[in-house]
Amino acid sequence: MIKVFLIFNFFIILFLGKNVLSLDSQYKLKILKSNLSSPWSISFVNKNEILISEKTGKIKLFNLTNSNINEINHNLNFLEDNNSQGGLLEILYHNDEIYISYSENRGESKLYGPTSTSIAKAKFNRKNLNFKNIFRADPPIRSPYHFGSRIVIKDNHLYASIGERGKGMIAQEADKHPGSIIRINLDGSIPKDNPKFINKPEWLPEIYQIGVRNPQGMAISPFDDKVYISNHGARGGDWFGEVKKSENYGWKILGWGGKNYNLSKIGPKWLPGYTKAIHYWVPSIATSAISIYKGNEFPEFNGLALITSLKSQSLISLDFSDLDNVIEKVIFKRDIGRIRDIKIHPKNGKIYLLAQDKLWLFERK
Repeated sequence: MIKVFLIFNFFIILFLGKNVLSLDSQYKLKILKSNLSSPWSISFVNKNEILISEKTGKIKLFNLTNSNINEINHNLNFLEDNNSQGGLLEILYHNDEIYISYSENRGESKLYGPTSTSIAKAKFNRKNLNFKNIFRADPPIRSPYHFGSRIVIKDNHLYASIGERGKGMIAQEADKHPGSIIRINLDGSIPKDNPKFINKPEWLPEIYQIGVRNPQGMAISPFDDKVYISNHGARGGDWFGEVKKSENYGWKILGWGGKNYNLSKIGPKWLPGYTKAIHYWVPSIATSAISIYKGNEFPEFNGLALITSLKSQSLISLDFSDLDNVIEKVIFKRDIGRIRDIKIHPKNGKIYLLAQDKLWLFERK
């Protein structure tokens, strides 16, 4: 039976063409661009053009109409190391400006010198981007791990997820940025209603929430206008939850159901006084990017969180309309490798994915 199924799928793929993968009776995946170098993030410039950041250091502009792709020069001083989790990370086009998060080289150029999760902006230009920093996470840390780092813009405020760089309890030290969600104005200045000025005088002025580990997904819901994130646990304890002002997700006091990599216990899944996630994964699936779907292309997904995974190589939907009964479904799994990013086309509702070295279009048959 298994052999017949595999042969059947092979002929479906062969019939559709080498760049199209049939998933089931409803959906298919189409390769739009191959041979990208560790692509990390995509952002729509307009209905036909997509910006792509590559972790290894390049920014590219891809045209959906003619499939042309061009490199855009930039001046970012980023960590250059294929063995690091750093590099060029989230890229975001907004009102003719480009925002990018990246692992900034803050000292010696040698391997694992001091770096930080930094955010820069530039006026959009198809040939050259002259970036200027608007945020850098302090202190700089010698670590190749856990930079975060997603960014969204809501009400002229920029929210960003800052990883704890593998340093654990630093996420509870609110006089340091690693392990937090930050909120700044689009020019890098500080909103006057951030927690420091309201009820958390000991916090750094940019910090909006603390206690996260390595949040690599962030999205604004078009339904309730809230910011949601996904976060990597250690050996288990990945989660999806809401960004909440002045609150604390508890890392590394809480383990969210996971354990250290040496199998020792971290802490309880949750305790009163800490932010409770909406959904947890134990064992870990290595959650990466998220989007809250709204569109006409896939009405069955409207209102759902679409969550991508690195370890389980899956696209998952979460119906979290009832927080007491969150419904998880696997849309597909292990078909295109580790999935790094997901974005919804703002005009037509089509779904675009970055996985391995490819840009994919997820569409209906």
